[in-house]
Order: sequence, then C-alpha cells, then structure tokens
Amino acid sequence: MTATSATAPRVRTGGPKEDGPKILEHVMGWTLVVVLAMLVTQLGLL
Repeated sequence: MTATSATAPRVRTGGPKEDGPKILEHVMGWTLVVVLAMLVTQLGLL
C-alpha cells in the first residue's frame, strides 16, 4: 500500500448512506407492513 492510496479519499459509489434518519426508515417499513396486511385481508388471501 502506498502513501497516496492511504490518504486518498474514499469514492462514493451511490450505495445506501449510513447517516440517514433511522426513525423514518422504521416508520416507512412498518407502514408497508400494515398496507400489505390490509391488502391481504381485503382480498381474502388469508
């Protein structure tokens, strides 16, 4: 490993960011679960 590669900034590849709001992620996930449960019960699949 050379000195230039050790000090070079890491290149972002467009993947998911680690510093996002976690509460929004949880709320959106649970909203999706509730909507899917309502759809399944309305269609009589369960």
